[in-house]
Amino acid sequence: MSAPAALITGGTSGIGKATAELLHSRGYRVMVTGVDHVTGAELPEDVVVVRADARSLRDIDDAMDQARRHFGSLDLLFLNAGISRPGPMETTDEDTFDALFDTNVKGTFFTLQKALPLLNQGGSVVITVGAGEGIGAAMTAAKGALLPLVRSLALELAPRRIRVNAVSPGLIETPAYSKMGVSKEMIDSWARDVPLGRVGAPADIAEAVAFLASDAAGYITGDNLTVSGGIGVHARP
Repeated sequence: MSAPAALITGGTSGIGKATAELLHSRGYRVMVTGVDHVTGAELPEDVVVVRADARSLRDIDDAMDQARRHFGSLDLLFLNAGISRPGPMETTDEDTFDALFDTNVKGTFFTLQKALPLLNQGGSVVITVGAGEGIGAAMTAAKGALLPLVRSLALELAPRRIRVNAVSPGLIETPAYSKMGVSKEMIDSWARDVPLGRVGAPADIAEAVAFLASDAAGYITGDNLTVSGGIGVHARP
């Protein structure tokens, strides 16, 4: 019996890369896609790395062809590719709006659509949803579209015993923050508002994804696992 196979979009840095490393260490055959360059020294040698833009259906098709060629089928699809463009409505232009929806929503939808023929019965799909509220109307809308999508897909794919769940990271220190110009000092100041008292690591999300993909989560579908160190938890009187 061959080892399980996982395809991770947005897998060349941050959360996706940490998940690739964790799954590989647990015996998965792993393929990652992304637009960032990754050298062989940054991921295990036998992890398949494919350059693909989540906004491009042609790139998605090419990635699926490679997944079919390398693995034949998939047991886990981790849809992690996404971008952040925070900002108020007044300064959001059309290009920013389109980029948010093309990457976060369109890319997620069509990658899953094109991966469906490869997903084994009983397989798992995990989608990174993340937070959007409070960081701009366009980003909130793009992120907010994903959770209803997860619930709808969970129902649609249940007859094939394919489970679909979301993972919602809280404050996780990834390269995305530096791309947005957020300093280490600012991240550390935000950490003071986290009940557990620290910034999360990509490995924290990787563990959540591995759980949702495992048999231990075999009766969980259409759900959203929040990994936030307690952000959003309110004490009741």
